[in-house]
Amino acid sequence: MSYTILFLSAFGAATILPFYSEIAFISMLEQGFAPFAVWLVATTGNSLGAAVNWVLGRFLTRFEARRWFPFKPESLHRSQAWFQKYGVWSLLFAWLPIGGDALTFIAGVMRVRFELFLVLTAIGKGVRYAVLILLYNGYLQVVS
Repeated sequence: MSYTILFLSAFGAATILPFYSEIAFISMLEQGFAPFAVWLVATTGNSLGAAVNWVLGRFLTRFEARRWFPFKPESLHRSQAWFQKYGVWSLLFAWLPIGGDALTFIAGVMRVRFELFLVLTAIGKGVRYAVLILLYNGYLQVVS
């Protein structure tokens, strides 16, 4: 297992593609890789993957009437209303497995400042991976 594989799996997991980074993440911890380095690579990859969704939302909404567009117009408008209600702070929850990808896409549609988007998204994703490390370490202590 390498940092490149972890980065790519974390990046893919943040896009609309069906990837999961937790397996590579925990596997690297199991192999004795430095937890901080694993955390940093996964957080960076996952945050940059979310940035792809932001870019897609920002620049591809003119194609929302096309069949291949990933979100139906009704759900897109519902999501926009939800985002307006809860605001940019909801980006701290972009790590959620259900709805997180859509949230980052909608942030692009809503033209959230990219710098703010990236900071809030990275904080949420970084906390998520930190919790995984804590759970992993706690599990090891319980088993030992």
